[in-house]
Amino acid sequence: MARRAPRSSPRSALGLRNFMSWFESLILGLVQGLTEFLPVSSSAHLRLTAAFSGWEDPGAAFTAITQIGTEAAVLIYFRKDIGRIISAWSRSLVNKQMRGDHDAKMGWLVIVGSIPIGVLGVTLKDQIEGPFRDLRITATMLIVVGVIIGIADRLAARDENGGRHRAAKQRKTLEDLSVKDGLIYGLCQACALIPGVSRSGATISGGLFMGYQREAAARYSFLLAIPAVLASGLFELNDAMASDHVSWGPTIFATVIAFAVGYAVIAWFMKFISTKSFMPFVYYRIALGILIVVLVTMGVLSPHAAESAG
Repeated sequence: MARRAPRSSPRSALGLRNFMSWFESLILGLVQGLTEFLPVSSSAHLRLTAAFSGWEDPGAAFTAITQIGTEAAVLIYFRKDIGRIISAWSRSLVNKQMRGDHDAKMGWLVIVGSIPIGVLGVTLKDQIEGPFRDLRITATMLIVVGVIIGIADRLAARDENGGRHRAAKQRKTLEDLSVKDGLIYGLCQACALIPGVSRSGATISGGLFMGYQREAAARYSFLLAIPAVLASGLFELNDAMASDHVSWGPTIFATVIAFAVGYAVIAWFMKFISTKSFMPFVYYRIALGILIVVLVTMGVLSPHAAESAG
């Protein structure tokens, strides 16, 4: 009997796979949790993990849904900050005296900073789920943004430590955050729609270039991500619920794993960022980007999303 050729595994229009093993979901959940808050790009690492393992690309929708787990970790870790901001912002809507309160202003600045990624996320949805996931673009972004983060880190270190003929310079805190700076932060965050950029890497380095302290830049970066990531995840979740081709068990499992690991990473990173340099991440990004370029050039990796047989 002639052997029947394997059929390509169908996909939904959402970019979510119709089959994913529990082992794959475990690994991808770990990767999402470990990389979401580090300046190395979680979407790039999910894409690369699948490519190196010979699995199908988990897709932009899978990434968006599992990010709900990591953002839940942000909500819990920063619950006191978020509670104060929501309370002050809500009261400022009816109490004019509250409008000068820092937490009330922070609420508006998070909204303002979320506008760019909201607009571009909807406008470029097809590109995000398709062409932007090309590994050559991912590699380029890893290298280019890595260099940018390195420059921002050196500028911050120069201000913090001063020099032989230069006194240390006081950098800005979140008390100094303005609407203009909030929009710039938002534009930096929007760049992370391209795998390889990194949401935290783009926003934190943007903050460092604008003269903010490391801890302040990281804190606003995490707060700014909440509306964008939750909106994206819930949007994809709503569409996915209408599909018959979603591995819900493994996807939910990966989301829970991402939450648990992500919480631990936030706690570690907030301590790390206050005193340490970004340079280890910079070297890692550049090395990984070069490795991808070499492997794609040699034909070891396909630059496009893999469609597994089965």
